[in-house]
Amino acid sequence: MRHQLHTEIVIDATPERVWEVLTDLADYHRWNPFVIESAGEVAVGQRLTNRIKPPGGRAQTFRPIVTVAEPAVTFEWLGRLGIPGLFDGRHRFDLEPTAGGGTRLVHREFFGGLLVRFLRSSLDTRVRQGFDAMNQALKDRAESTVQVEP
Repeated sequence: MRHQLHTEIVIDATPERVWEVLTDLADYHRWNPFVIESAGEVAVGQRLTNRIKPPGGRAQTFRPIVTVAEPAVTFEWLGRLGIPGLFDGRHRFDLEPTAGGGTRLVHREFFGGLLVRFLRSSLDTRVRQGFDAMNQALKDRAESTVQVEP
């Protein structure tokens, strides 16, 4: 079974600035209410250690592999619960420049595997709420620290 979550937000900061905040994994604990801790190198093939906590849920640690790391464009990782095909999640952030110099963040995850059917309700509620909370926190962080040129 397959399922997708899709969220978006417009951020009044350049894609480069949003990328800087999004890929500063060591700083996640300071601002990110969904991925509450992260460690690793943002480079294709590298394994991350992400601790997520959906609203109303318990924290869990995943060790996904970075599959795309195109600066100021796309950051993606693939996580698995146990063996491939049981519960897989391809988590993706696309940064699209807006006409006004900002960024449209498209934040989504593609889920697949045998457990998706049983977890779909939680994905559509708690996990979606976590995405929305992360998007807003990323927006707040990127906008509050934008460097203004004299």
